Amino acid sequence: MASPEPLRLLAQDAEDLAVMSAALQDAVAKIGDIAFEPKARRLTVAFNRYRWERDGRAHERVRSGLQLGGVLGVKSRKLRRDAKGAVVELLAVSFEPGEAPGGAVVFTFAGGGDLRAEVECLEAVLADVSTPWPTPRTPAHGD
Repeated sequence: MASPEPLRLLAQDAEDLAVMSAALQDAVAKIGDIAFEPKARRLTVAFNRYRWERDGRAHERVRSGLQLGGVLGVKSRKLRRDAKGAVVELLAVSFEPGEAPGGAVVFTFAGGGDLRAEVECLEAVLADVSTPWPTPRTPAHGD
């Protein structure tokens, strides 16, 4: 079976972000791959994303970038910013509405850490940026 096209998603509301979150479940990133640019009001995260959209026979990861626009500020909890090589595993990305059209995009990581980006409005882009590579394991979740 031919490899599907690279994933390219745009999220402008909570439902769109839920689709993006499903695609990113179990993605891994290094703390150093999280970049907030205050002057540009942009948050970018580079992930190694597990390709859940594959048919189950091919276990692959792909390098993906997620970018949020209109970011007013970023806060983290239980993430060591001084440990740039530390790896985090993403569980979910969600939107918490605030004063319309703004709110917060919350990245929830395994182990209890999270990253909260206050945004003017929800504007997120996810794109695969590499060729997929095989991985020996499918992510598993304990009960």
